[in-house]
Amino acid sequence: MEDNKVVLITGAADGWGARLAARLAETPGLRVIGIDAKRPSEAHKGLDFVQADVRNPLLVDFMKEEKVDTVCHLAFAENEPHSEKTFDLNVMGTMKLAGACAQAGVCKMVFKSSTAVYGAFPDNSAFLREELPLRGGQSADSTRHLVEIEAFNNGFLRQAPEMCLTVLRCASIVGPSIDTPMTRFLGSHVTPVLLGFDPMLQVLHEDDAVAALAHAVERDAPGVFNIAADGALPLSKVMSLAGKTAVPVVHLAAYWGNPFFRALGWPVGHFWPMPLDYLRYPWVADLTKMREELDFVPRYTAEEALREFAGRKRLEKYLPHSGDMAFDAELLRDTIERGRRQRKQQVTSLMKVTEEIAGESWGEL
Repeated sequence: MEDNKVVLITGAADGWGARLAARLAETPGLRVIGIDAKRPSEAHKGLDFVQADVRNPLLVDFMKEEKVDTVCHLAFAENEPHSEKTFDLNVMGTMKLAGACAQAGVCKMVFKSSTAVYGAFPDNSAFLREELPLRGGQSADSTRHLVEIEAFNNGFLRQAPEMCLTVLRCASIVGPSIDTPMTRFLGSHVTPVLLGFDPMLQVLHEDDAVAALAHAVERDAPGVFNIAADGALPLSKVMSLAGKTAVPVVHLAAYWGNPFFRALGWPVGHFWPMPLDYLRYPWVADLTKMREELDFVPRYTAEEALREFAGRKRLEKYLPHSGDMAFDAELLRDTIERGRRQRKQQVTSLMKVTEEIAGESWGEL
């Protein structure tokens, strides 16, 4: 009997790692091991969790002992401000993990990146292909870390050509249960934009991001792949679908004012969670390799992803503690039953009042 394929997922305590681990744990023929420096908030059925840092030198021996075939690296501090700690985890941690995989004889690595690595520039081509130089990361710390990691990957593959390395450059991810620059940008009712600029943008539904990672783990497809939903949209259309009101700001005032307000301690990131260039110039990725070589197509189109995002956000106003539970079957069933009980009580009360009125009428007669 053939042994199960062993998949190691870093960052499995929460975020993308936890979601991917929960999905892959249900896949027959896979043994899923999760690793993270902190323990998960809840246990996942079918997941063997190990509390350890990805920079631990004993990780090589552990992967050899467990006969790990595939590593999906998702231990990445995406929303943390720049510091020596985040650089050490994001960049140095990835380098150390890649070296450990090579020593342990791991066959494949999967890494989640972003289409933001291309950068947003006025001379960008209509569709950015995977082989183009990476010019992003001039202002966003996490994007700069991704650019450095991808530069390292190129050199690493020359030293370990036998390893299958799959890099997924995901477009701006939207969804009700995640925290990304795009969800923060669309999170408030009134959103500032740059006057006179309406760049084309791409989005990706959070479920499709997890599905793409799972697909890359299960399928051997070395290389870099852009991942985005079908249908690039102008920024104005994105905001309209998300139900947001745009407040135009002169771009010079935004560029000059940000450093000044940041120096005063004002929460500039609350108003501009995305670098200004990404709201000014296009950065649309070509999806040919995603469809033809990776053989993956997102389930949600861009419009569908944005409409669902807006719909769930509106529902949260009526179900303040809902989150993902807003669409949970049990909660919906309870809501239906509660409505039925209320209507039944109303009918009973109405019948009681009617009987009392009828009784008084007969008494008068």
